[in-house]
Amino acid sequence: MVEARRSRRSCLAVPGSNPRFLEKAKGLDADQVFLDLEDSVAPIAKADARGTVVEALNSGGWGETLRVVRVNDWTTQWTYRDVVEVVEGSGPNLDCIMLPKVQTAEQVMALDLLLTQIEMTVGLDVGRIGIEAQIENALGLINVDVIASASPRVETIIFGPADFMASINMKSLIVGEQPPGYDVGDAFHYILMRILMAARANDKQAIDGPYLQVRDVEGFERVAARSAALGFDGKWVLHPDQIAAANAIYSPLQNDYDHAEDILDAYDHYTSEKGGARGAVMLGDEMIDEASRKMALVVSAKGRAAGMDRTSAWQPPED
Repeated sequence: MVEARRSRRSCLAVPGSNPRFLEKAKGLDADQVFLDLEDSVAPIAKADARGTVVEALNSGGWGETLRVVRVNDWTTQWTYRDVVEVVEGSGPNLDCIMLPKVQTAEQVMALDLLLTQIEMTVGLDVGRIGIEAQIENALGLINVDVIASASPRVETIIFGPADFMASINMKSLIVGEQPPGYDVGDAFHYILMRILMAARANDKQAIDGPYLQVRDVEGFERVAARSAALGFDGKWVLHPDQIAAANAIYSPLQNDYDHAEDILDAYDHYTSEKGGARGAVMLGDEMIDEASRKMALVVSAKGRAAGMDRTSAWQPPED
């Protein structure tokens, strides 16, 4: 069996300068919460927001939620202090650092080196804190393969649609929807597939970006279903109303999860000596083989990461 990844079906963005929002996020059902020091924090508030984020991480109450901090990108004057203050102040209570606007592998490597130095200095396990790399412009997408492989710390590749749309001069102000005039197909399909291929080739997770019409849950569901169908692991959520939708859309259907577990059990049985050491057999009206097992492993891993339980279990036929 493959090891279940850390579930990231719903990745909730919370402004790092807002203590009330940070406290409220602890009681929500998001798989991941990222405390933001970048776009949602005004420049004059960024320095103070670091301390607010550290206090929120250290105050407990997060349960099993993945705790991530998005720092400012390397082209700004804030990045190194973001990383130093947050990791030194709350490293044991931090799972990952999210690096926005990644354009080259060297930017990921620089963050890796800084994290290693901090971990060694304060006595943290070296390499425990992961990196989430956000692709937000054309150069980043061109380099996404080497970005994904730049460090063993990299856990996810994230699509940042708003900045990306601006970087390629896309004629739209609506983030998450198709640009006006693009009436056939999906204008973001190539970008999503490019990110997904880089992620999968390097055994990383792929996360879709936000849908800014936060009150339109039906619109969120429609857009999220596209990247979920491709194989993305989750999506950013900007409002509590989007969390349940993301958790459902990026989880397998119950019937699919049960069927995947049945395939794995049946294949394990039939390929054993007791089951006849067969490589291709019938499971009901369906033929299953090694390829079926690999597909079932994907669905099974997603279901297990989401905490799903089987409603039934396959049993080998009696002799």
